[in-house]
Amino acid sequence: MARVARIIFMGTPEFAVPCLQALIETQTVVGVVTQPDKPAGRGHQLRPSPVKAVAEAAGIPLYQPASLRREEAAEPLRRWRPDLIVVAAFGQILRPHVLYLPPRGCLNVHASLLPRWRGASPIQHALLAGDAATGVTLMRMDEGLDTGDMYTQESLTIDPRETAATLHDRLAVLGAEMLRRRLDAILDGRLTPIPQTEAGSTYAPMIHKEDGEIDWQQDVATLDRHVRAMTPWPGAFTTWAGDTLKVVAARALAARPLGRRPGTVMWAADGPAVMTGEGTLLLETVQLAGKRAMAAGDFVRGRPDFIGAILGDATTPDATTG
Repeated sequence: MARVARIIFMGTPEFAVPCLQALIETQTVVGVVTQPDKPAGRGHQLRPSPVKAVAEAAGIPLYQPASLRREEAAEPLRRWRPDLIVVAAFGQILRPHVLYLPPRGCLNVHASLLPRWRGASPIQHALLAGDAATGVTLMRMDEGLDTGDMYTQESLTIDPRETAATLHDRLAVLGAEMLRRRLDAILDGRLTPIPQTEAGSTYAPMIHKEDGEIDWQQDVATLDRHVRAMTPWPGAFTTWAGDTLKVVAARALAARPLGRRPGTVMWAADGPAVMTGEGTLLLETVQLAGKRAMAAGDFVRGRPDFIGAILGDATTPDATTG
């Protein structure tokens, strides 16, 4: 008979929700640790994390420390007497007094094929790099940054039109499925962790809002990946006529008319397109600051002066446009 363990779950965003649900169904979740409620929306009202909402609905005890850095902050965890702590996108660095608190340590559900893309934003960086595949690694956490021994990992193919949103959802489901299938073997010692190698290791730093800005000097393949990697947050954006313009969806075209500077908007066969350092980016969906997202062709019909503009530049018309 499978062992039912006492589990503490630590997680915060939507990515962690399927993992928590899998543990609720298969183990004894004695407590959930998640980040404090954060202000959101125009009214800046406090909003609970997605993980908190699931825990409350299931009647699981909650703990929302601003930080677990100090040893005394881990006292509620000790009272829960866990066999194992499972971590999925929690959002805080864990210190030794947490990492080594349970007999089975801390198990991290990490959204990459380690040692590739250690760090905070592995999903976005896999897309930015044009990786053909990614996956989920279950690893025993140590004091390094995603450097712990690996229990198991499973891969999935990245679709050519994948966005960070769709890849996020697929990896979240995969992580939960792996917990359902492999956690018993981890708990009873049938699955032995193996050390990571440093060969092939890469780092995925946190994505910030300013990372969404488009550099039209880059080639079109790079910008195609950029738009998809920045969807839904922070969104790929540029400037036009003093406003911020989000590029919600776009795709690469091979041709780049001669004599057009990068950032120049022209009308292509399928709609408005922007010259890049190499190739042309067809705009499919755009969103002007303060407005709703709309099909790029409809946007141009309402703003015909968009054709000939130079995006990301203080000037608007392109002198080479006829």
